[in-house]
Amino acid sequence: MDPEIAALLGADAPPAPAAPDFSSLFDEPLEVDNKPDEAELDLNAEAFPEITKRFENTPLKVFSDPDYYKAAMSGEGDSAQRVHTILQKYVNTKDPKDRSVYRQQLTTAYWDFLAGTARKAPGKLAEHKKYLLRFNILHPTFLNPDDRDFFAKLVINNELNQPIYYLDEWFRAVGTGVIRNSATDEVRISKTNAQTKLQQLMEKAVGKKDGARSLLKAKDEERINIERVLRDRIKDATDHYPLDGLPDVNSCYTDVQRKIFSEIQELLKTLLKTDHDLEMFLKDYYQAEADVRTIEAKLAEEGGTVQVDVRAVDTEFDTVRQMTKMTIGRQGNHFPILSAEYFRCSPNDVGFRENIIAMMAKIESIDPEAFCRSYKNRMNRIIPYVILIPSYGDIGICWEPFDRFNRATSRGRIALPMYPKNLTIALLSAVADLRWQVAKEKASYYWMEEGLTGNYYQWFQKMKLKGDLKETFIADYITWMTKESDAIQKLDKEVRGIFWRHIPFSKQIKEKLRDRSYTYQELYQRDVNRAMSDGY
Repeated sequence: MDPEIAALLGADAPPAPAAPDFSSLFDEPLEVDNKPDEAELDLNAEAFPEITKRFENTPLKVFSDPDYYKAAMSGEGDSAQRVHTILQKYVNTKDPKDRSVYRQQLTTAYWDFLAGTARKAPGKLAEHKKYLLRFNILHPTFLNPDDRDFFAKLVINNELNQPIYYLDEWFRAVGTGVIRNSATDEVRISKTNAQTKLQQLMEKAVGKKDGARSLLKAKDEERINIERVLRDRIKDATDHYPLDGLPDVNSCYTDVQRKIFSEIQELLKTLLKTDHDLEMFLKDYYQAEADVRTIEAKLAEEGGTVQVDVRAVDTEFDTVRQMTKMTIGRQGNHFPILSAEYFRCSPNDVGFRENIIAMMAKIESIDPEAFCRSYKNRMNRIIPYVILIPSYGDIGICWEPFDRFNRATSRGRIALPMYPKNLTIALLSAVADLRWQVAKEKASYYWMEEGLTGNYYQWFQKMKLKGDLKETFIADYITWMTKESDAIQKLDKEVRGIFWRHIPFSKQIKEKLRDRSYTYQELYQRDVNRAMSDGY
């Protein structure tokens, strides 16, 4: 058992008061459907699914409902009334100065109003409120008819089961405990609040259990594949034919078959090592499972928890608001409501789910390790959670590279603006941020000396550059993916070498670049030399 868990469970602490029930916060009780399914992590998946459908054949009728605005605002009390009052002034005023003042007031009031809508997301959310959260469509007539038709045709459900979430889906998953809250600065907890401590330990134990299970499943798949190869090689080695003139006697082993014997020996060694690893992962999983059961029993004694955690939704809403500000930047357009006045995206630049999946697949075809993380000498492909923020921002961000309780196999979290000027650049900036943070965490205290971050930092210092180190890296990564991958040399020679080594292109792109320029040919030859000596 984890020492921290054992220490806490051995201590006698007074029970904390039970968390308030969700229904007590509203006039009507919350109807909770079954928990939403989380996109299961498959460490053996090698690519994104192919996009076969981007739009529905039958468009939604909700955006043509004349009562959409009224239905979206209903049940939200004073915050909705405040938004309505300011919105009327904002729309009707002709004075630019007054309009600017009302615009700022409306932004603040709208976020307060949206917080109440987000609290309802874990339950049975009305259709109008769902798309209010998802797209920030407060009133369909704020959009042009063509734009309304576009949003009405978007695929509603996550049919491809990828970890890409609209806000209504994200708040529902967090509120029902399917996904943990995004990391924030932790508040010091009173020593007498045993239930809160137990909740934190439960998160840690579940994180260990999830990590152990993912590794266990991946190792089992690895063993199955080795056994399959072994059976094929044994069949090849034991396949004989009758000798000429001696039909009752089979032929001797051929030279090829004799070579297979050494291959079989290596496969057997690998199989034994894999089975040993599997046994260790199994012990880790059983231990983590036992810890979870122990804490669950203790939580039951302390009063348990409610099915829907309103405080989790409130905390996540505040976090998402910070994400939104970061995707927009200080000088960007912080107006939260989707309106034809500011909506200038072409269909290819709107960050809806199917668009993001297609773009992430394209990124992975250029940078095959973009979503990979190594653990125990195994490179795991782990697609991060992608939170689609309905904002006019242009910057994608990485909020956290992985869960703090499961560094091995947990998903990171990136946030993307849905209405940027260039969706490709926004997504690349998020992937660059993710890559930087993963590399930095991996290098730990030596991040300025080793690996990707260390080499880049030393170049940055040598060139005596000013400004933000990570922002410079992100800009260079975007150039690497959009220019250098097409043999357009824009990066500093040393940076190109660092990226070629630590952010390698796919084999196909490397071979293409090798024939395009001596610069890339030299880098390609270095790869060959390393492979011939001691490898990567």
